[in-house]
Amino acid sequence: MDSEDSTIEIGDVVAGGDPSSFSGVPLAPRAGASPEQPRVPCPSCAAGADSGMDPAYVYAVGRIETRIPTLSLEKEIAQATARASTKGKTDREALHAVLAAKENRYLVRGLCWVLTVQGLETYILRPRDPADFDLLVEAIAGPSQIAPCMSLVIGTRGPMAPPEACNGLMVPIVAFDQLYTFDSATLVSAIPRPEKMSEKQFAPAAEELFARIMQMTDNAGATDEHRSLNYLAMRYPAIYAMTCEQFAKDCALSGVSVQRSDLSATRNIVEVVISYTHRNTDHTERFFTRVDVTEEYPFLVSKLAPYYHRT
Repeated sequence: MDSEDSTIEIGDVVAGGDPSSFSGVPLAPRAGASPEQPRVPCPSCAAGADSGMDPAYVYAVGRIETRIPTLSLEKEIAQATARASTKGKTDREALHAVLAAKENRYLVRGLCWVLTVQGLETYILRPRDPADFDLLVEAIAGPSQIAPCMSLVIGTRGPMAPPEACNGLMVPIVAFDQLYTFDSATLVSAIPRPEKMSEKQFAPAAEELFARIMQMTDNAGATDEHRSLNYLAMRYPAIYAMTCEQFAKDCALSGVSVQRSDLSATRNIVEVVISYTHRNTDHTERFFTRVDVTEEYPFLVSKLAPYYHRT
């Protein structure tokens, strides 16, 4: 596959390589779904949708954790765990086993689901479609708390949660439309690798670029800048191939920046500029790509190309 002309399908990142699913959950519309089924469990999650204000879109990458909002729910989970077969399981595995049981669906709905970004509690998550509670349960199915999986959350940011919603945690509520869970190693292995590059060369370069984007200051996936960067990190393999090529030329990844494009007339388009500086000569080369972030789902406008600074 030509990495310049392709984007990564999120389903390609699932273990087992089934492009139609992620974490075992179909990405296509669910057969038999009732058209009368409510799309938003809480009216406040849709704040802005009917208020005349532009919706605040979120395209964030982080880790999903659970919080227990009340003492009674904590006791109820403890009783359900005591009834389950959890011998030999870690606490995380035991919790997942309990929540995955259909008879414990009420516990899943009662929990507070939190997206943490760089260790900070950033959003409380609510699915627009109640069927997507399954995605939240699978997001905590990682092997350990030490190295949990990461999740990409795509949705709309609503109001701040009231103190009683999540045991005093006051962060914005995000009503999500899509949620994909993955680990970084699986993501990197799913990126089309250029034929001339070995896996030994490609994997460290891809991991470093991914980490650099994720660690950018306050990347909560809510601004146009961060939504475009997270989109490219998840969906555009050419930036990884370019980084690997530049490392082979003894160049360092010296900067990643985002600016509004001159093409932004009727659409909201940004330019992502990636800079590489030669370690001996200090000569800097820049490459850029354009991303449309007008609506909930960003998409590529132009492929990666050399960037020339305009004065």
